[in-house]
Amino acid sequence: MELSSEGVVSVGVAGVRRLPDGSFATLEGALEQRGDAGLEADVRPPIDNAESEAWPRGSLGSESVSLPEDVEAKLIERILLRDEHAFTELMKAYQGRVYGLILRMLGNSAEAEEVAQEVFIQVFKSIGSFRGDSKFSTWIYRVAVNHCKNRVKYLKVRHSKQQDELEAVAERMPLGDGRRANVGQIERPDEALAGRQVERIVQESIAQIDPSFRECLILRDVEELSYEEIEAITGLAAGTVKSRIFRARAQLRELVEKRLGEKIG
Repeated sequence: MELSSEGVVSVGVAGVRRLPDGSFATLEGALEQRGDAGLEADVRPPIDNAESEAWPRGSLGSESVSLPEDVEAKLIERILLRDEHAFTELMKAYQGRVYGLILRMLGNSAEAEEVAQEVFIQVFKSIGSFRGDSKFSTWIYRVAVNHCKNRVKYLKVRHSKQQDELEAVAERMPLGDGRRANVGQIERPDEALAGRQVERIVQESIAQIDPSFRECLILRDVEELSYEEIEAITGLAAGTVKSRIFRARAQLRELVEKRLGEKIG
């Protein structure tokens, strides 16, 4: 990962952490975990090969496989017929990119793994709504971004509740001189900074950017999408997209410089 003098971020997908077992769950297992076990008859046709899985064995952070448009179109046609083998191939093509996008938007690998699984479950269940008036990558990114937005809202509510609980704990913790502790004096292991590597600093700084600006920054500077693709994914006007990217880069530069203690370029 690099930060240029313009504040543009360059991040590779290869360094993304693997799942604990190095694989996705099976589709039916994932659906059952989500309370959708009743859909199993609809989404899994009889297949002779017992080894067949809708979720491919392989890490979420593995490099994505680029598919020719005609091959991708044929896979989508097969998925509409509930062909799990086709879904496996399509997932292999997008799992690394989708997981990388989600990870950078949420800044937490555990949350990203869960959201990525939810995204691909939705893709399998609702691929019939893909009309083909945009690239499939644009459509799947839109699904991922919407899931990220919903998760950010949920995390904000959860964080607020945790903060209230932490405040209550702080009030009950006397210091040595009889005073009460405040939240800032309670050490949180998850906030410990492991070294001063620029990559880690940039990643953590991205997570601090305003979410509405962060998504445009990641789509443009990390995923390297065109402005037109970003407009289609976010539903924002061209001027708004460019404005948010500009403001996100400014925020990122300020955050990184503050962490480094020096000006960039």
